[in-house]
Amino acid sequence: MSRLDELIQEYCPDGVEYRQLKDCCNVLDKKRKPITKAARETGIYPYYGANGIQDYVVDYIFDGTFILVGEDGSVITPTGRPVVNWAEGKIWVNNHAHIVAEREGVLLRFLYHFIQTVDVTAFIHGNIPKFTGGNFKSLQVPIPPLPVQEEIVRILDSFAELTAELQDKLQAELQARKKQYGYYKDSLLACAGNVPMVALGDLCLIKGRIGFRGYTQKDIVEKGNGAISLSPGNIVFNHLNLDECKYISWEKYYESPEIMIEEHDVILCKTGSTVGKVTVVEDLPEKATLNPQLVVLKDLKCNCRYLFYQLSGSIIQQQIRSSAGVGSVPNISQKALSKILIPLPSIEQQEKLVDILDGFDTLCNDLTSGLPAEIESRQKQYEYYRDKLLTFKPLP
Repeated sequence: MSRLDELIQEYCPDGVEYRQLKDCCNVLDKKRKPITKAARETGIYPYYGANGIQDYVVDYIFDGTFILVGEDGSVITPTGRPVVNWAEGKIWVNNHAHIVAEREGVLLRFLYHFIQTVDVTAFIHGNIPKFTGGNFKSLQVPIPPLPVQEEIVRILDSFAELTAELQDKLQAELQARKKQYGYYKDSLLACAGNVPMVALGDLCLIKGRIGFRGYTQKDIVEKGNGAISLSPGNIVFNHLNLDECKYISWEKYYESPEIMIEEHDVILCKTGSTVGKVTVVEDLPEKATLNPQLVVLKDLKCNCRYLFYQLSGSIIQQQIRSSAGVGSVPNISQKALSKILIPLPSIEQQEKLVDILDGFDTLCNDLTSGLPAEIESRQKQYEYYRDKLLTFKPLP
């Protein structure tokens, strides 16, 4: 039996009392004060908003140790939990974050860990997501005796520290691997200068959404009533990510058959801050098309993954950025894109290079394997044990 089990058996074998949050701590929301960005004077004190530090200012309105929970704006995580921050010392808090101080009988650090386990999806409302003070204060909180709280805090703080250390090591390893991968990738893709250089326009058809075939908000439909409209946001670490998609009507989809997306197409962002983002289409689950920020490369006369690697390499990326200009909205025209030169070895050599680079890509960038997944799994492991430790049987 663990030390925590022993304490639970000693102090609360029949369950624990549940109270509303407002009865477990001091909620200091009435003392918050926003400062407009124009009125802020830069200083040394953290200025907190809904999701953390927004700025540094010359004065403070709180001095101590606090929990901050997002009230409106960025207030909920993808798992439905509230956005929670731990703050110490002299700080300023605006009106976008609830602020909580400790009350006798309930450890603030215990509350900090517990609040992160609560699914608040049902409490978030409005076009700008809002977690109101009333809903926040009414959260039900289990209050075990102090010795049990102290042991839970000790366990979770130790676990969180270990998790952070492991994640830091994995992040450092990932960055080292990415640097190694980038150097090795560029060296391989240079092909020793002994192969012909071919214009991209001669290797494929470059197609984009023509202006008069653009679409407006009225063309946006619910999932199931149309085709995916891919955007730069669907390209994550050079992989196609369809977790969040917009859909356009079938009428708009069929209006532009030249940009209907197919397996082995290469997609590239041609405008905006993400110009040059590129991916290759594999395992496409639904019919899809493009928004005006992207182009699709079709009818390839080379290995699709070889072309993807060339376009994502630093040499070609530099050419794309140079051709896109440095204005407020960078843009590379399809004509300029078609003139970019690509080294073109034999198909056998292309396939050999792809085999080598795929191994590095899986390790460094793949969202479901390799080091990024290991980093994510560490966080999920911590969250699993945190949720288990903070689940109590209520008193009968």
